[in-house]
Parts: sequence; C-alpha cells; structure tokens
Amino acid sequence: MTSTKPITPDMTIADALKANPDAGRIFGNFGMHCIGCAVSTSESLAAASEVHGIDIKALLVELNK
Repeated sequence: MTSTKPITPDMTIADALKANPDAGRIFGNFGMHCIGCAVSTSESLAAASEVHGIDIKALLVELNK
C-alpha cells in the first residue's frame, strides 16, 4: 500500500489521487478517466464505480496495493 490510510469506497476520487500516486494509472486501467473530471472532488469512489460499471472491491484492492 502506498498510503498509511487505506483508500475506502467513501473517499472521493481526488482523495484517492492524493493518497496513492499511482491512482490515476489504476483508474485508467479500469476505464475510469476521472482525473480531470469536475465531479472528482465530490463523487465517492463507490458512486463513480457504480456509474462506470466497475467492481469497487477489485478497484480498492488495486488502489491499496
């Protein structure tokens, strides 16, 4: 894991990007191109995953490696 605080479903996309320097690449690998998205500062990872049809558990595993 790259952060001492685990990345959780309720964190925003922006928070995950701050917590894990590789988050942008990981989001891209999952088809989420949220780095510059206007809602990245307010949308939770859970909500973004649902909108994009992504398994939140799999995403969190990768973000927390």
